[in-house]
Amino acid sequence: MTERATEPVPQPSRQPSKQSAPQPEGERRDQGAGNSAALLGEAMTKSGLLWIEVDGDRTWPAWHVWDDGAALVVSGPGEQPLPWMPPEVRIILRSKDTGGRLLTVRAHVHVLEPGTPEWQRATELLRAARLNSVDDSLTRWAAECTVTALVPFDSPLESPGAYAAGDHRQPPARTAATTTAWRPWHWGGRGEEKAERKRARDEAKAGRRAAKERAKLRKKRQRRGTRRRGR
Repeated sequence: MTERATEPVPQPSRQPSKQSAPQPEGERRDQGAGNSAALLGEAMTKSGLLWIEVDGDRTWPAWHVWDDGAALVVSGPGEQPLPWMPPEVRIILRSKDTGGRLLTVRAHVHVLEPGTPEWQRATELLRAARLNSVDDSLTRWAAECTVTALVPFDSPLESPGAYAAGDHRQPPARTAATTTAWRPWHWGGRGEEKAERKRARDEAKAGRRAAKERAKLRKKRQRRGTRRRGR
């Protein structure tokens, strides 16, 4: 009996699975910077209000106009009050949807000189965005006010998912503003008026209580004197 040689059955060839190559660190960094720049531009465009944080001073709110990578602000007599700003400040941007803090970025400060093309372009944009603007705004700004360009740079100091632990709360700024005309009526009086009336009631009540105690003491002394004379 002869044996038949068995031929080996060919096995299907397995192709190596394709693995996705890891993204280079430089590309990830560029992608993150692009996302931050897009978020910065969106926040600056949607909200016309930002906060300027100056070292050694409080945080100042300011309305602005966003133009070509710079936040333009005007300050001075008849405009929003802003302090002297060093060459670098921090800008806090809010979320238009929630009103909460969205980004904190560093920015270079550039004061625009009146008469230059940059000043002319900035003032035209600011006058178009300013509420109740008058015809002589540019003349007044050139003579009395300061137009500043705040140019953000570098990666954000704070961004979604990477906020500082502090809540950034600050006390309200002191102001000399007051009401010179008739004050609106309040039900039950204003807070300081209520406190004054309560203080007066408490003092009167304490005075009556002290008078009663003195009257009791006088009666006791009178009774003691009567008893002594009776003896």
